Amino acid sequence: MSTYLHITNGDYTTQTLQNLQIKGEIITWREMLCEGKTTTDVGSEDFWKLRFDFLNAAYQITKKTFIDFTLKEYRNLCKQNQDEIVLWFDYDLFCQVNMIAVISWLKKHRKGRNISIVRSGLPENSNQMSGFNYLTEKELLDLYKNRITLTQDDVEYADYIWQLYCSDSPLRLETVHKFNPSSPFIYLTDAISAHLQRFPSIENGLNTVENTILQTASKINSKNEDSFIKSLLKKQGVYGFGDIQYANKIKELKALFSSFNPVKLSETGNKVLHNQLNYYSAIRSDFSYLGGAKKYSYLYVNATDKLLKLTS
Repeated sequence: MSTYLHITNGDYTTQTLQNLQIKGEIITWREMLCEGKTTTDVGSEDFWKLRFDFLNAAYQITKKTFIDFTLKEYRNLCKQNQDEIVLWFDYDLFCQVNMIAVISWLKKHRKGRNISIVRSGLPENSNQMSGFNYLTEKELLDLYKNRITLTQDDVEYADYIWQLYCSDSPLRLETVHKFNPSSPFIYLTDAISAHLQRFPSIENGLNTVENTILQTASKINSKNEDSFIKSLLKKQGVYGFGDIQYANKIKELKALFSSFNPVKLSETGNKVLHNQLNYYSAIRSDFSYLGGAKKYSYLYVNATDKLLKLTS
C-alpha cells in the first residue's frame, strides 16, 4: 500500500483535508516567498535566517512565532518519508512561488518520490478563478482524484524557474517561463508575468500592485483602511496576497494619502497616479528585493511589457 504526504498552501486547506479524512499525513507550508529576498537553497540554515530577517523587519514577526508556525512545520516535513507527495497550491502568484520552492526542495531531498499536484482554478460552469477555499467538498475530491503526476522533466523545470526567480536578474524569466507548452504548471506563466510587473513602472516609479492601490483609492469611496483593504483583496486577480501584505504596502505609500478615514489620495498621490510625477526616487530602497533581484535595479516598460536594467 502506498503512503501519502500532502503539502498544503495554508491552514484552511489543511483543515479542509482533515475534515475530508483524506488518507495521509499533512504538512502546511507557512511562508510567503513571493515577498522579500529568496535564495535557491530552500530549507538551509542561511535560507531560514534570511527569511526570518525579512519577516521580522517587514511584518514584525517574532522569532517565537517564526519557529512555532514555520520552522516546526518544516522540521516535521523533514521527518516525512512517504511514497507519494501531493501538492495543494492555488493558481495565484503567492502559491505558485511557494510551490516551485517546495518542488526544488523535494528534488534535492526526496529523490525518486512520486510527486503530484492538485490544481485549483476554474470550476465547472464558472468563468471566475477560484482557490481551494471557494470550492465544495465534491469539487475538491474530484480535483484530488484527477491530480497530475509530475515527470522528472516537470520537476527539473519547476526547479529551474525557482533558480531563475532567486537569481539577481529577472531578465531570463521574461522568456523562459513562456515556452513550455507541455508543462502541467498551467498557472505559472501568468504568475511569473504578474511577478515581473512588480518591478517599478518607468512611467511613474510604482509597480502594478502599487498603482492598483492608488487607482482603487481614487475610484472607490472607502470609509476606512479596513474597508479599503477588503476592496483591494476582491480585485487583486492573480496575486493572491493577504490583508497583512496590503496593509504593509499601504504603509509604504502613506505619503501619497491625505487621509485614511475616509481614504483619500494626497495631491502628490493624484499626480503620481496620473503619471504627472515619477515617484521612483522617493520610494527607492536598496533593501527591497523581489526573489533574488533588487526591486529598484529594474524598470518595467509598460509599452513593451519588458524590463529595463538600470546601470549603477
